[in-house]
Amino acid sequence: LDILNVTELLDALVALGTKLRLVLSFFTLRSDFMDYKTILDTANAIKEKLDNFTPKVAIVLGSGFGEVIDSIENKVEISYKDVPNMPVSTVAGHKGSFIFGNIENTKLAVMNGRVHLYEGYSVDQVVLPIRVLKLLGCETIILTNAAGGISYNLKAGDLMALNDHISVFAPNPLIGKNIDELGTRFPDMSCAYDRELTKLLSDTAIKCGIPLKEGVYAQLTGPSYETPAEIRMLRSLGADAVGMSTVCEVIAARHCGLKVVAMSLITNLACGMENKELNHKEVQEMGANITPKISKLIKSFVPLLKG
Repeated sequence: LDILNVTELLDALVALGTKLRLVLSFFTLRSDFMDYKTILDTANAIKEKLDNFTPKVAIVLGSGFGEVIDSIENKVEISYKDVPNMPVSTVAGHKGSFIFGNIENTKLAVMNGRVHLYEGYSVDQVVLPIRVLKLLGCETIILTNAAGGISYNLKAGDLMALNDHISVFAPNPLIGKNIDELGTRFPDMSCAYDRELTKLLSDTAIKCGIPLKEGVYAQLTGPSYETPAEIRMLRSLGADAVGMSTVCEVIAARHCGLKVVAMSLITNLACGMENKELNHKEVQEMGANITPKISKLIKSFVPLLKG
């Protein structure tokens, strides 16, 4: 090897070492600082603002799902900023507030926007709202997100129900001391997405005349979009769509006993599948175009839930 090649090799090794340290830092993030008392205090602070209202179904609204709010009756809105310990959304399209109310006879707690790892929050902060929703009384959670389509069977504008997931470099929220008050040390994930609820969502979509596909969702950390090589890797692993949220929330939800049903709005085809650059504005625009369909589906689905 000549000097130039050796120098390039050393530079590459240094760069690789830096990336490995970043990855390892994600996997070694501890969760014991977000103890049960902190979660309980956060839930109690919200309860004090509600008049004996106990929600049974929670909804987390991702990009493109905001119009669902219009279907909720008797709304009470609480900003994340007014809740102690609650992280605040910083991303366009994520308002950052809880909405309490009902669709027909189903009592709801809705997150109008979520927080993400790429905003600089720890995984404990990202899943804090999920655990709080459980302590508020919720038994079922509907998770939504905007995602890039990896499968060639998906196109922009499609809705996809999640039937499984893959976590890629996203930290597990259960790392660290287990919070025994919430759940077991080693929760089973063989059926993370409730099959009966997913079937019910699919049947509801058919009745509404709304095409709903099913597939596997992969979470990466973001905020950069994936490279073409990463998309090829994810496709070979069996992923149908990719995003920057949801999987951490699902793990926390199942840990504390919440039933989970989830769906993605495919806002674009993933990197390398089209001859154009990806951008967040495209995500927001596709969400705006498809929201009436999404709102109709959720408005029809929620009353069928018994908590």
